[in-house]
Amino acid sequence: MVDTHLDPSVLSALQEVMEDEYPELLDVFLRDSEERWLTLRTADDALLVMNAAHSFKGSSSNMGAVRLAALCHELEQHAKQKNLAQIEKLVQNIDSEFAIVRPLYEAERQRALCG
Repeated sequence: MVDTHLDPSVLSALQEVMEDEYPELLDVFLRDSEERWLTLRTADDALLVMNAAHSFKGSSSNMGAVRLAALCHELEQHAKQKNLAQIEKLVQNIDSEFAIVRPLYEAERQRALCG
């Protein structure tokens, strides 16, 4: 069963592949996500939003953040079309979703370190 926020099978596969480097992978994802999230919140250019959303979508998808990746994909599409009304709403949805998944990844990191 896939959680609406995180796909545990993706995290399990990543941990298996990354082994001791898994907590570092989680750290890098969280740091990069913070930067992308800040870019989305402050960008005033559709191209910048589109590029940040594309990048955030890819990393979220790779890390199993299912809903976050879907929201970023939707934002990327609206930014391509310069649909500003939808962009603002989607950035707010991404804010909310990131506020949910960030502590989940932080908890996963702690679990992996204490493992």
